[in-house]
Amino acid sequence: MASVPSLASSLHQRIADALSAALPEAGAADPLLRRSDRADFQANGMLALAKKLKGNPRELAAKVVEAMQISASGAEPAGELIKDVEVSGPGFLNITITDEAIVKTLAARAADDRLGVPFAEAPGTTVIDYAQPNVAKEMHVGHLRNSVIGDAVVRILEFSGEKVVRRHHIGDWGTQFGMLIQFLIEHPHELDHEGEVSGEEAMSSLNRLYKASRTLFDSDEEFKARARRRVVDLQAGDEETLALWQRFVDESKIYFYSVFDKLDVEIRDEDIVGESGYNDMLAETCRLLEESGVAVRSNGALCVFFDDVKGPDGKPSPLIVQKSDGGFGYAATDLSAIRDRVGNLKADTLLYVVDARQSLHFKMVFETARRAGWLTEDVKAVQLGFGTVLGKDGKPFKTREGETVRLVDLLDEAIDRATAVVREKAQDLTEEQIAERGAQVGIGAVKYADLSTSVSRDYKFDLDQMVSLNGDTSVYLQYAFARIQSILRKAGEARPVAHPELALAPAERALGMHLDQFGENLAEVTASYEPHKLAGYLYQLASLYTTFYAECPVLKADTPQQVENRLFLCDLTARTLRQGMSLLGIRTPEQL
Repeated sequence: MASVPSLASSLHQRIADALSAALPEAGAADPLLRRSDRADFQANGMLALAKKLKGNPRELAAKVVEAMQISASGAEPAGELIKDVEVSGPGFLNITITDEAIVKTLAARAADDRLGVPFAEAPGTTVIDYAQPNVAKEMHVGHLRNSVIGDAVVRILEFSGEKVVRRHHIGDWGTQFGMLIQFLIEHPHELDHEGEVSGEEAMSSLNRLYKASRTLFDSDEEFKARARRRVVDLQAGDEETLALWQRFVDESKIYFYSVFDKLDVEIRDEDIVGESGYNDMLAETCRLLEESGVAVRSNGALCVFFDDVKGPDGKPSPLIVQKSDGGFGYAATDLSAIRDRVGNLKADTLLYVVDARQSLHFKMVFETARRAGWLTEDVKAVQLGFGTVLGKDGKPFKTREGETVRLVDLLDEAIDRATAVVREKAQDLTEEQIAERGAQVGIGAVKYADLSTSVSRDYKFDLDQMVSLNGDTSVYLQYAFARIQSILRKAGEARPVAHPELALAPAERALGMHLDQFGENLAEVTASYEPHKLAGYLYQLASLYTTFYAECPVLKADTPQQVENRLFLCDLTARTLRQGMSLLGIRTPEQL
């Protein structure tokens, strides 16, 4: 597997070589190469260079153009890459690439399993914290984005060659477990069931038990006292109490996994390290912070203060690591997790896919960890703070009764809507296939709506729009992929073959130039953790393919070579769509 230099990088190198040859006194000058509407590319570097050399930019540009016509450093003649160079305005170079270079570069991409996309030059280890449900509680719409965004970022980073360690910091500790465990001790068969249970059944049992124990806790002072003593037993590591706590965790996992399975997000047991996983480190974390002077006692609580963080009253608002009653806050757990992830997991990067409303908390946690020396200059910590899922009315998504929407209900409705769309368009699909495709299209629609929005922005959850066949939706991309598969099936004896000797129609050129940018797009997305830029690239690819399909007959092209070349463009478009959608965690059915 070899990475394939893009047309832009080949051209950049050619101009840089020409600059060195024509203007050796310029040193290593940047040609400032950009995509252009006037030609394929424009190089804008002559202006800055003319200022530096105190020369005329058009005259300098003419010298560089002359040098570009000569074979640079034994490379192929300029004519194989560059069709035309025009000097315009104050020394801009408008450059058109040859059709031959486009097809040859695409052929090299097609010959590689990774479509010519290189691995990162210096991959490291990223620990990513995402998909954080709470034990014994239902997952709601607020759990959608961290799961979908986290899963896509994991896939993108792993494709780049990064070692990725997943961490699901589930809420599996706290005072409510005293209430639940004590109730189970006094009603020992409440979680009993024979054989396997579904996720819905597991959640139903947990819901029933939670409501019953909460009612008793609120109405019976003696039960409340017993429940509070049980919290102490839990924190002290009492074996019986821990065994019952584990039952709640296990029952909740049955439910979690059923929801993640429906969402088509893989969650593995070994990646779940909840709040409880850091219990043994909390006291030491506090001791180290206090001994180093990073944290100080204030009214009995262990706090870290910041000059730039003030409360509503204008007074300093600290990060509370340990409460005055000796209990540990979220900060103690998060700081212990950083110690573990950097010290034991050897992370270079810590990524947190967490609601943007937690940004002040994480800003203070990261700064505290830096002061304590746990986050060094070699380790970066990033919160991918995501926006809120809104209803069509632009307000946070709620049911008509004002309740938070259950995630599983949302996914089921998306699947139902998508199945209706698939059934309406279906040709030669069985009911079983329609149901399978409906799930893939529905879940893909939900994920794409999320991932095509910048992570930090809110977005409206509008199922009518999400499952539309038109516009910027995953359904549009999936149908483009399925259409190509249909053409390839109908091609009979004709096979996809690249023909660099053929002239390209405008729609073929536009599609080819965009296909060539896949690797560059992925490099940008990987560096910035912005999946919406990949979604945007894929939507543009599907749109350019739609134009190509309308303007360039494939199976009825003029010559057998043209049929093969257009089949080649179809095939590479499909492979790029499938790879890109896979990195977003979205399926591409072969037939719709």
